[in-house]
Amino acid sequence: MFSGNKLLISFLDKLIHTGHLVIVFADGSEHHFGDRSAPAVTLRLHDAKLVRRLFLNPDMALGEAYMDGSLSVDKDDLYGLLELLIRNLATGKPGLHYRIVNRLRIFKRWIDQYNPVTRSHRNVAHHYDLSDKLYDLFLDRDRQYSCAYYTHPEASLEEAQQAKKDMIARKLLLKPGMKVLDIGCGWGGMAQHIAENYEADVQGITLSRDQLAYAQKRRAEKGSISYSLTDYRHVSGKFDRIVSVGMFEHVGVPHFREYFDKVKSLLNDDGVALLHTIGRADGPGATNPWIQKYIFPGGYVPALSEILPAIEQAGLVITDIEVWRLHYAETLRAWRRRFLANRHIVDAEWGEEFRRMWLFYLISSEITFRYNGHVVFQIQLAKSQDAVPLTRDYLYRDDATPSLTSAHGATENRA
Repeated sequence: MFSGNKLLISFLDKLIHTGHLVIVFADGSEHHFGDRSAPAVTLRLHDAKLVRRLFLNPDMALGEAYMDGSLSVDKDDLYGLLELLIRNLATGKPGLHYRIVNRLRIFKRWIDQYNPVTRSHRNVAHHYDLSDKLYDLFLDRDRQYSCAYYTHPEASLEEAQQAKKDMIARKLLLKPGMKVLDIGCGWGGMAQHIAENYEADVQGITLSRDQLAYAQKRRAEKGSISYSLTDYRHVSGKFDRIVSVGMFEHVGVPHFREYFDKVKSLLNDDGVALLHTIGRADGPGATNPWIQKYIFPGGYVPALSEILPAIEQAGLVITDIEVWRLHYAETLRAWRRRFLANRHIVDAEWGEEFRRMWLFYLISSEITFRYNGHVVFQIQLAKSQDAVPLTRDYLYRDDATPSLTSAHGATENRA
C-alpha cells in the first residue's frame, strides 16, 4: 500500500540538502526541506494523486504536472524550483529507488535510441516542424538553434551566434571552391555563412520539411548552396569539408559507428570535418524521460567516452577537441528571456499548456548546462594527421584561412 505523503517526504529529505524547498500538499499540510540557506521556493500540489507519480517517476511527473496545472510554484518561480532541484541532484545522492529507475533507463536506452531512417524522420518532425513563427519568437535573426559562442559577457545573442559560425568556419579551414556538406543544416544559416564568406559550394541536408522550405528561400551571392530532405546515410559523393552542428544528438548510440563510417566515406583524403554536439562531462547516462516524450524523441546527449571509440573504430583522426562549458547556458538564458517576452503570442497561438511545456524545457536545459554536467564538444576530424596546422594559432588570427605550412614546416619539405 502506498503510504501517501511519507514516501515523497522521505525521498526529498535525502535529495534536498542545500536551499529551502516548501511543499504544500493537496490536503493543506506542508513540509520543509533543505538547510534554509536561501529564500524558500514553495511548490503546491493541487491533486492528491500527484504525490504517487512524483515519488515513482519524478522526472516525468514534475514536467507533466507543471504543464497541466496540477502543480504550481509560488510567484511562478519555475526557474528557482528547477535550479534548487537540479543543483541538489548534481551534488547529492537521491534515494535508492531513483537510482534504480535511472539505471533501468540507461539499460533500455538502446531501444529508445534506435533510429532507422523512418523513425528519424518522425522524431525530427516532432520538434522542428512545429511552426516558423514559434522559432522566430526566441532565436536570433539567422535562426541558429544551437549553442552560441560568447567571446565577452556583454555580447548579444546575434553577436554570439555570429562568433559561433566564425569559429566553426575557421576550424574547417575553408577555401574558395571547396565542396562542403552540412549534415543537419537546419534553416540554412551555417551553409549561408560558409558560401558567402568563403565562396564554397555547400550541400545542406535536413529531415525537417519546414526547415527545408525556409532554407531553400535563401540564396548566396557568392559560392553556391543546395538543400535537400536527405538522411545522412543516403548521401553520396566526396566532400572537402563536412560540418554538423546540433544534429549528432539525434543520431543515437547504436548508430555512432554507422555515422562516423559514413563521414569517413564522404570525406576526401585531405578533408576536414567538424562535429559540434551537446555532450555529458560526467559520463554516459540516459535521456530525461520528459524530454524524450515531449521535446526530443530518440535524442541523446552523449559522453566523450561514447563518441571517441566510434571515431577510432571508423579510422578517422581526431585533430582537435574543444569543450564549451557555460556558453550554452548563456544561449538558453537569452532564448528564455525572448520566449517570455513573447508569452502572450505563445498563449494566443498554441495555448498555455504548450507555453508551460516550452518554458520547462528551456529552463531545465539552461540549469542542466550550468550545474549538471552538460557541455558542448567541438571535435575536429580528418583522414590525415597533417590535414590541419600543427598549432591552434590559426583559430585566433585575423587573416584569412591559413595554409598548411605551419604543420611540420613547409608542406613541400615533408619527409
